[in-house]
Amino acid sequence: MKNIAIIPARSGSKGIKDKNIQKFCGKPLMASAIETAMESGCFDEIMVSTDSEIYADIAKKYGANVPFLRSEAASSDEASSWSAVEEVLEMYEREGRNFDTFCLLQPTSPLRTAEDVREAYQLFREKASFAVVSVCVAEHSPLWCGHLPDDHEFSDFVSAKQVNRRQDGGTFYRINGAIYIAKTDRFKEDKFFYQKGSYAYIMPQDRSIDIDTWMDFRFAELLSAGG
Repeated sequence: MKNIAIIPARSGSKGIKDKNIQKFCGKPLMASAIETAMESGCFDEIMVSTDSEIYADIAKKYGANVPFLRSEAASSDEASSWSAVEEVLEMYEREGRNFDTFCLLQPTSPLRTAEDVREAYQLFREKASFAVVSVCVAEHSPLWCGHLPDDHEFSDFVSAKQVNRRQDGGTFYRINGAIYIAKTDRFKEDKFFYQKGSYAYIMPQDRSIDIDTWMDFRFAELLSAGG
């Protein structure tokens, strides 16, 4: 089985400028994903999908391949990581290189470990016919979340049933964005991961930080340092 790690690193981030190359614990943020992929030993190819020559040079410095730059269509604000995945698989196929699975490793999950990747692939081999997606226990129950009207009155925020059943609501999980593994042929046909044949790889909360803001960034650095 041939596996490719795809690390999406678009240069146009807005919340944190140049987020994917900001220094995280002394290295560009994307370096963590590259090094984790290499350490896992799971991949025949580790590539960074980027629209930037500068990002490409950094990726190569840390051991990833960047055989082409991402197209403008796959680099826009409207484009998703899945647009980049489709483009990557298509470009490799044009070169006669096909992969049985791909694993999307977003740079914004720097606390994910090589062991997480190995265990997720083990789960994939044992159970999944389509995909494995990483999750963690939700920090807060969605039973305590709701919509507010313009005047902020609690007219229809949560129901009495929700409040009374807080303790027996079960365990809620959230997608943490760290690991997405899928069969390439199924992905081309059906890009919706959360279905029969897909399984959750459960990670602890302290390795599930998904960096979107500077607060996330600093908190992840603190956790990485053992703070």
